[in-house]
Amino acid sequence: MTKPTRIALIIGATGGIGGETAAALARHGWTVRGLTRRPQPAHPQIDWISGDAMSAADVLRAAQGVQLIVHAANPPGYRDWDKLVLPMIDHTIAAAKAVGARIVLPGTIYNFGPDAFPSLREDSPQHPRTRKGAIRVEMEKRLKAAASAGATVLIVRAGDFFGPRSTANSNFSSAMIQRGAPVKRIFELARRGTSHAWAYLPDLGETIARLLDRESELATFDVFHIAGYQLAQGEMAQAIIKATGKPGLKVWPFPWPLVLALQPFVHLFRELAEMRYLWRESIALDGRKLQAFLGDALPVTPLEIAVRDSLEGLGCLDAESDRSKQMRYSVI
Repeated sequence: MTKPTRIALIIGATGGIGGETAAALARHGWTVRGLTRRPQPAHPQIDWISGDAMSAADVLRAAQGVQLIVHAANPPGYRDWDKLVLPMIDHTIAAAKAVGARIVLPGTIYNFGPDAFPSLREDSPQHPRTRKGAIRVEMEKRLKAAASAGATVLIVRAGDFFGPRSTANSNFSSAMIQRGAPVKRIFELARRGTSHAWAYLPDLGETIARLLDRESELATFDVFHIAGYQLAQGEMAQAIIKATGKPGLKVWPFPWPLVLALQPFVHLFRELAEMRYLWRESIALDGRKLQAFLGDALPVTPLEIAVRDSLEGLGCLDAESDRSKQMRYSVI
């Protein structure tokens, strides 16, 4: 008997989270649509639909016939969050209600303040210290209200994102290293003696797809945390050094004093300064609920492979590193 076609609409399919989720859903048999404002090259896994997430009519048109809407839209460089983010989630909610689709939101740790640290549970109190965190909390409140009004919602929260498709919104590819160039220096963001939660984007996308394979077992409004990698200060930097095959690479403390001094004049520095508190204390995500639900099906890529594939995808490995990779694979 032929399985019915499952169709998913990805809001933000050109981004790191949306792209990896689209790829994972396609592997699991979904037909994937991607909403885009600009023409995109043909993609083997995504049917592009022209439209703007800021247009309720465009989102509703793209959502016709879908069973799932993944809301992975993030304004580039975190610009204009206060003007863009909440209208976009409202349009997704309205479209999902109209067509009877489940909404999936890839969540972050921005929702939480120090009162919830160090171990974040799905039901930990949400008292963010930043503007973006407050917007994230409001997004989830609106999704919960939508679920009370008949919609179905899945939120999957994870730590700091990194992966082969990482965008400028990722601390890995915008603060620790420079994307598009061989690694010549690494900046360490975390304070000495702390640890930080990291999440590999392909694992996040695959986790979402595997949860949806068991959608009938999910609650109307369900939330899961991905534990990901809990890395002590310096461990991500060392993983980057190992992946490049350059043991002499220098690791520098991130120039927080300069960022704080220049934040009134540089937009990116202002955004980084606002999120500094997330790097001054240890943060972990409690993934026991997800582990219990998926068991051995929980995707966990070894850190060494995740970091190397991320650097390769971001164009951060030079010819010497590539030769080392070829030698390693030839031996294996």
